[in-house]
Amino acid sequence: MAMTAGKRPRACVIGLAAVALTATVFTGPARASGGTAVAATDHQATQAAIDAAVAAGIPGVTAEARDAGGVWKSATGVGDLKTGAPRGKDDRFRVGSLTNTFVATVLLQMEAEKKIGLDTTVDHYLPGVVTGNGNDGSKITVRQLLNHTSGLFDYLADVPYYETYTMGDGFLQHRYDTLTPQQRLKVAFSHAPAFTPGARHSFSHTNDVLAALIVQKISGRPYEDEVRRRIVEPLGLRATSNPGTSANLPLPSSRGYSKLFYSTQPDRIDDVTRLNGSQNWGDGDIISSAADLNRFYRALMGGKLLPAQQLKELKTVVVNPDFPISSYGLGVETLAMSCGITLWYHDGGVVGSLTLSAFTEDGSHQLTFNYNGDWDASGIIPILNAEFCDTTSR
Repeated sequence: MAMTAGKRPRACVIGLAAVALTATVFTGPARASGGTAVAATDHQATQAAIDAAVAAGIPGVTAEARDAGGVWKSATGVGDLKTGAPRGKDDRFRVGSLTNTFVATVLLQMEAEKKIGLDTTVDHYLPGVVTGNGNDGSKITVRQLLNHTSGLFDYLADVPYYETYTMGDGFLQHRYDTLTPQQRLKVAFSHAPAFTPGARHSFSHTNDVLAALIVQKISGRPYEDEVRRRIVEPLGLRATSNPGTSANLPLPSSRGYSKLFYSTQPDRIDDVTRLNGSQNWGDGDIISSAADLNRFYRALMGGKLLPAQQLKELKTVVVNPDFPISSYGLGVETLAMSCGITLWYHDGGVVGSLTLSAFTEDGSHQLTFNYNGDWDASGIIPILNAEFCDTTSR
């Protein structure tokens, strides 16, 4: 699930937008001149911000930064609350909605190959799938799926679904259930659209499920196979995989934790590591590492995965009216930092895991980090400020 704004109880789905709008953490400790990101060669400020997030209650953080000074890795806090084992610098974790960037990249490659059109309707590729309660796939384009302007209801915003699969006893009873994309789409299309296609941006996981289904329809293969063939294998992303219906995290990895009973037992923390991967198929199921994600986004933004025209399409953004300092492209976002720079990024949350990859437009300066607890995202912006804005970290 993406860290998007909404009326949900945990930070993993309230997210970056809501945190930034409701906290005073966007004031950055220093300003870089001329809108240029600072090269944080020793990353002391970044480490201090990570330490602060752990001190505030996140079990552990794994991170990797890449810049002109080389590669910096960090592992802070614990990876297992029961044994006290530390987080690992090479941990693998569920990346949530960073999956969207992989899917968007495949679709843009297909566009370059003349296999799809961004402005062709969803109904053309998935006839009769988007229907009922005013939902109409003949009025929504592939581009509108990828930049989240379709207006389709987010299936995760359906209260019964959310409570069944992400909260309390519902999660504990259903964490091993296998779900199909069609089951989640049925939930989405039981609701009317939120707005007319193209009217505005609003993140919906429903869009990303449909995008993955289009990849399958065009290729004739599982979407996972296309991601592996087009991205994972060419880039040598050895820590990146799709779980299918497995509930396991491949090693090395840490445990994932959530406050499933936040409203009634706010101090209770549950181990939620095991989760059937099908529940996030296509819009949040990928498992990766900080190093692999940095390698992926560096290659993507550096033009190694897309021709110039498709890279331009990827970076054509629409403003997020709920979070005006951020705009959404085709699987990537921008964030206007208080120090005058604009970062590109994507964030994602799955029960027990929060991940963010941020990078300059050319991919030359990157930071990816993961929390193995999902209930407090307030430390995310301070970490970004420290890495990209703080001049004292030289």
